[in-house]
Amino acid sequence: MKKLLILMAVLLLCGGGIGGYLFMNNDADASIPKDQVASSDSLIEKELHYVELSPLLLPIVDQRGVSQVVSLVVSLEVEDAEMATKVERLSPRLTDAYIQDLYGVLNYKAAMQGGVIQVSEVKRRLSVITHDLMGDGVINDVLLQVVSQRRV
Repeated sequence: MKKLLILMAVLLLCGGGIGGYLFMNNDADASIPKDQVASSDSLIEKELHYVELSPLLLPIVDQRGVSQVVSLVVSLEVEDAEMATKVERLSPRLTDAYIQDLYGVLNYKAAMQGGVIQVSEVKRRLSVITHDLMGDGVINDVLLQVVSQRRV
């Protein structure tokens, strides 16, 4: 009886191991639809250019003074070298517009939730500002390379 119980336990463990292996060894389902994957592949085939702007340092001021410092590194994706030079030429205006908008938004905590910056809201605001200044068709995307939030 004891040997039968041990044999059953071994078979149960082996069955569980084989079942776990088969269950976990499946290919992962893509979270991106196939039609979007094809469109992103076409962007890779193009010669895209990226213009990295100088880092933005934004203090968050509350009733007691500066409570946090937020640093951002923004890159802009453009189609070709001509657009890249245009963006580089206008980068001081872009930086100024970014600072003016984000300084107010972060100090009123409109882009924060629970003291944490909402990156999607910041990216959306930067995209709107960029398209307003540069016009449509110049910038493909605004990319946040670094978002750092530090208490003072």
